[in-house]
Amino acid sequence: MRILTAAIGIPIAIYIINYGAWLFAAAVILLALLAWHEFYKMMQAKDIQVHCGIGLMGVILVLGCAWLGNAQELVMVILLVVLATIAKSVVSHAKFGMTDAAFTVLGTLYISLPFAHLLLLRFASPHEYIQTALGALSVGAAYLWLAFIGTWASDTLAYFVGSTLGRHKLCPAISPGKTYEGAIGGLIGSIAGVSIMGWVSGLPLVHTLLLGLLVGLAAPLGDLAESALKRFSGVKDSGNVLPGHGGVLDRFDAIMFTVPVVYYYIRTFVGY
Repeated sequence: MRILTAAIGIPIAIYIINYGAWLFAAAVILLALLAWHEFYKMMQAKDIQVHCGIGLMGVILVLGCAWLGNAQELVMVILLVVLATIAKSVVSHAKFGMTDAAFTVLGTLYISLPFAHLLLLRFASPHEYIQTALGALSVGAAYLWLAFIGTWASDTLAYFVGSTLGRHKLCPAISPGKTYEGAIGGLIGSIAGVSIMGWVSGLPLVHTLLLGLLVGLAAPLGDLAESALKRFSGVKDSGNVLPGHGGVLDRFDAIMFTVPVVYYYIRTFVGY
């Protein structure tokens, strides 16, 4: 089932990312809403009553700002989420306490802001194209693929190296299966994957090496962050929307950390 899901999902992902426009935005918004629902259900398992409506509103508005708005509107939306949540805790203090309010804000920002950076990176310079070894590719799509391929290479090599050579536990209290050897393998995989995509995109070697290093560090942090969330709530998987792969958060935990890293590196040191 895991292989079948990947065989169906990868060609669809390639088409949606390269097509961009409204189709990519709609797909990201849908994934973010599914991720919020998974967070909501995980908190219910811990008997924390996050406010589903405020979270949905926040996710939609934050991603809408990333797609069509600006930074000032984004700050306004974040403030609206915080104030609405606190107001709810005052009006319904008997059923919706400060712990519920805190996790509502945490979950909304944890999901909406990283997914918003998928839109920010993909729609960077939408009318500019890079002549790659595989043909013309929009700037945003090229850099988004760089983040995705680096993350997938990191996860893949970390798994194989960790399962065969792993001896020293990386963070046993959160994820007992992860090892330092696997993390080093993931770092090598990330540098290799980003370097290959950087070469295809014509990105200077120094940038690909630094981006590979940063992606290789960010990916396991994203994975561990979601593992900590699942351990806290007492669930094995965030959901089952992807047969054989778990939920959206299970598949995008590392991407949620690596895409913002790539976005701000490109904006700061490469420019577009």
